[in-house]
Amino acid sequence: MSPTGKMLIGGGTGETAEPNRLRWNLGKQQIEEEAQALMCRTRRVYDRVGSLDPAEVTYENTLKELADIEVEYTVQRNILDFPQHVSPCKDVRAASTEADKRLSEFDVEMSMREDVYQKIVALQNKCQAEELRPEAKRYLDRLLKLGKRNGLHLCKEKQEEIKAIKKRISTLCIDFSKNLNENTTFLEFTQDELGGLPDDFINSLEKVESGKLKVTLKYPHYFPLIKKCYVPETRKEMEQAFNSRCMEDNAQILKELVALRKKKSDLLSFKTHSDFVLEMNMAKNSKNVTVFLDELARKLKPLGEEERAVIIDLKKEECAKRGFDFDGIINAWDLRYYMNQVEEVKYFVDQNLLKEYFPMEVVTAGLLDIYQELLGLTFELIENKPVWHEDVKMYSVKDAASGELLGQFYLDLYPREGKYGHAACFGLQPGCLLPDKTRQITVAGMVANFTKPTPSAPSLLQHDEVETYFHEFGHVMHQICSQAEFAMFSGTHVERDFVEAPSQMLENWVWEKEPLLRMSKHYKDQSMIPQDLLEKLLKSRLANTGLFNLRQIILAKVDQSLHTSSNANIDAKEEYARLCKEILGVPASPGTNMPATFGHLAGGYDAQYYGYLWSEVYSMDMFYTRFRQEGIMSSKVGVDYRNSILKPGGSLDAEEMLKCFLGREPKQEAFLLSKGLTLDQDKQSTPSAC
Repeated sequence: MSPTGKMLIGGGTGETAEPNRLRWNLGKQQIEEEAQALMCRTRRVYDRVGSLDPAEVTYENTLKELADIEVEYTVQRNILDFPQHVSPCKDVRAASTEADKRLSEFDVEMSMREDVYQKIVALQNKCQAEELRPEAKRYLDRLLKLGKRNGLHLCKEKQEEIKAIKKRISTLCIDFSKNLNENTTFLEFTQDELGGLPDDFINSLEKVESGKLKVTLKYPHYFPLIKKCYVPETRKEMEQAFNSRCMEDNAQILKELVALRKKKSDLLSFKTHSDFVLEMNMAKNSKNVTVFLDELARKLKPLGEEERAVIIDLKKEECAKRGFDFDGIINAWDLRYYMNQVEEVKYFVDQNLLKEYFPMEVVTAGLLDIYQELLGLTFELIENKPVWHEDVKMYSVKDAASGELLGQFYLDLYPREGKYGHAACFGLQPGCLLPDKTRQITVAGMVANFTKPTPSAPSLLQHDEVETYFHEFGHVMHQICSQAEFAMFSGTHVERDFVEAPSQMLENWVWEKEPLLRMSKHYKDQSMIPQDLLEKLLKSRLANTGLFNLRQIILAKVDQSLHTSSNANIDAKEEYARLCKEILGVPASPGTNMPATFGHLAGGYDAQYYGYLWSEVYSMDMFYTRFRQEGIMSSKVGVDYRNSILKPGGSLDAEEMLKCFLGREPKQEAFLLSKGLTLDQDKQSTPSAC
């Protein structure tokens, strides 16, 4: 019902309209003024629809009016609120954040317009004798569903209470993310305290007045240190600082968020907030999610115990070798270090050597080449167009067969102060039909934080960063290839527990020989990855799979616990610590509060983090059933995938898209095998996400 289907992280197709309507040169005052003007224009449309006589409602004056303003509003809103994540100017980021808060409150106001909702109800009653196109019918049904989920069928008093809760939740979520983005904490270490880290990392660090080296909590510093530094005290200090970011402020925000979400779900007569959220997902309810996670944890625990025993042995050997005391346990600051050791000692994968074959320019060229070939597309670098920072590159995307312009995308790959701290794809301009029935192209932005090149050193990617790159670019392709009619169904606006599947499926290419050779060359002499190193890398895919996935289950269970508990005062920190000990056997660091740094809890994934594992059921089924069987670089399968999975956007149910691509109902065998698990003969004990 609100004018935006904002997502971080739409069959007629008209002629393509003027491509890119986005602007990135707005100052603080312009952002404030344009936010106000946008709200005024949008409110006028809602007022017009709301004031209609129920007997006069038609598709054109009701449904199309709302759809048309949604397109305009979404584009203009992204111009105003995206800079908070990427602008190099702090004042612009602050203005963008404030605009986002105002617009989010406005979204709530429009979503609670009972007068507009009643006109949609009237149109539904009237349209029973009329023919609506399938996607238009889906749009009508979705607006009715969203109206009920906003309580517009309830009394005015309850509606006002829900509205106030939604506004407060929106503000809290924005503040939670802003706190993490703007965090500038850094630690100081001597070179000896950074033992084990490669020279290129050490040389990239800034020296502070004390003569020590400055290490920030951003990904390009945190992950190399926590994986490679052999000094336990340094890792401990780093891990504790990382999981204490914004601890005081965000812990309070999270506590209030959980209580408000519970209160809203109570008002709407849902058993829990999780059940409220999951009604719109493939899982349908919290019980199905609990069964899925519990069964997967049961299957993975023996594997995790085996891997933990290996790590304990490695730690014992390392302590003896370096003269450290051996405490007989795996601490939180030990886990990633020894998981990396497993790869190097058990699988003989030298990550420092391997990254020399993944310079950013080579990886990017190979990645773009593979996606073009696979999906039947052509990309072209666009020069001299306005972008928000000099590091950003912009590309156009065309259909290779017809030459039709499908969209454009931005790549913003390196960290800077105040920038969004993770890796994500942002939908910036929805691909859908405009009021005159011409097609608006999709524009998306990929934001990441890979190591930035310097005059003396190139940007070299770890293999897991190459995987991240492939994953997020998969989201970009989902945005671009979608050809929905309505903005509400454009791009990645699918069920949240399916949205990761298309990108996860494409991660498989970084574990296959041919694609790996196409996206790698040594940064000094352009030589190929040695065959023996490549073989070792491919064999290491199952390294630590038990521990890694058990940690994912912990995060999903924390999320579910917070949003299914009858206790509105549940302590997220304590729940996380309990699950770490119970499931992983690795205690959380005392004094830290990981949930306060867990952006997903306030970033639209509340009660839905399980979706990363759930959607893997589908991603692995798609890969093994079609690409593995018919050829991983098969353009025929790639085009089938583009047409069946990417092109519909959210205009079809995920289950229907999967059946079309697979030729049958989804199965979970490939998912279980990909985790190093064997299949149960007893089907009743097998978790199913289908």
